[in-house]
Amino acid sequence: MIIFLLCYALFVFLPTKRSWVSCIGASLVILLSKTELKEAFFSHINWNVMGLFVGTLVLAELFMMSRMPAVMAEWLVDKTGTVRGAMITVCVFAGFISMFVENVAVVLLVSPVALSLADKFKISPLKLLLLVAMSSNIQGTATMIGDPPSMILAGYMKMGFNDFFFYKDHFSIFFAVEIGALSSLAIMFFVLRKLKHKIELLQVEKIKSLVPSFILIVFVIGLSVSSVFDPDFKWFAGVFTMIMAIIAFIWYRAFAKWGSVRNLLRTLDWDTTFFLIGIFIIVGALSNSGWLDKIAKGVLAITGTNIIFAYVFFVFIAMVISGFVDNVPFLLVMLPVVSKVAATMAVPAELFVFGLLCGTCMGGNLTPIGASANVVTMGMLRKRGYVVSFKEYMLIGVPITLASTICSAAFIWCIWK
Repeated sequence: MIIFLLCYALFVFLPTKRSWVSCIGASLVILLSKTELKEAFFSHINWNVMGLFVGTLVLAELFMMSRMPAVMAEWLVDKTGTVRGAMITVCVFAGFISMFVENVAVVLLVSPVALSLADKFKISPLKLLLLVAMSSNIQGTATMIGDPPSMILAGYMKMGFNDFFFYKDHFSIFFAVEIGALSSLAIMFFVLRKLKHKIELLQVEKIKSLVPSFILIVFVIGLSVSSVFDPDFKWFAGVFTMIMAIIAFIWYRAFAKWGSVRNLLRTLDWDTTFFLIGIFIIVGALSNSGWLDKIAKGVLAITGTNIIFAYVFFVFIAMVISGFVDNVPFLLVMLPVVSKVAATMAVPAELFVFGLLCGTCMGGNLTPIGASANVVTMGMLRKRGYVVSFKEYMLIGVPITLASTICSAAFIWCIWK
């Protein structure tokens, strides 16, 4: 527990060194506790999730390098009639791509389209880029491959790709996220309400290759039938994703002329990869030590047996904490805690678990430091001379966070209560 709390504090004060902090913390857990090296690497680390994450990084990177998403974004913008319509389209498209690609990558991909749009009409890109980042953060939760927290939830609940749409004959996470996204869209329309002038056609980029798009489609189809081969989510998703990544890598090495293999490997998110490995070990040891049971008892002492209060408590705490601290370690710790509380209250675990996920992921929009996509966006704006104050961000971030979280949480309550 001491090591976990120290690491958590350092995640706040040293966000750029989180992978180092995580791996050093995992090493200390192995050296100073009763955790054995074999147990740490083969029991605590969910290698199925890790394979899914790393393989998806490769496929998503090649998909972006093919310029297919940029072409799709500009084509959609061309079909709108006003600047506001174009900006909303960019935000919606960023959200859609985030269902399959990591949020920071989406921001880096869509931002050039957004910036060219702002430059063409001589308007500030500040609101547009912030809304793009927020849309990405919301929609990244919608599918199993959109964001690390979704992958972690899939591993914990043994959910397949299709389970994010329908789970145990009920509407699942995807629909809850879309309800939240629609509510945030209404606020985006209000924020951009004055930009009603007409828009002219943008210059459309050229697609470099259709092969990455085809591989990504095969990848999604393969994951959609994963439950047939691996109903307990133990190996298929990770193995299949890595096989598809290797195929894509071989194609890139043999046929694509978009840069060296070394540069491709450098662009992958190795920081989050090693961060996840370390966190899996630390939280696994924390679970074995009995601390998660104590936390669950502490939560029950606060909420009592009031199911509504407990549900609101979990969603609210997840939203607030994720607005300031990385959501991965919080989610890994809280998933077994809320499951234990649900079992004690004799309610479906999905009620608390899905509510926790929505609060955790959508809470990242609460502050400028709540999500990596926000930090990257603020940096891009700063380079162009736009310094966003905490207050300016919160005027947009707070309404969108509250609307998306409340609406998605209400939907989950109605479905799973």
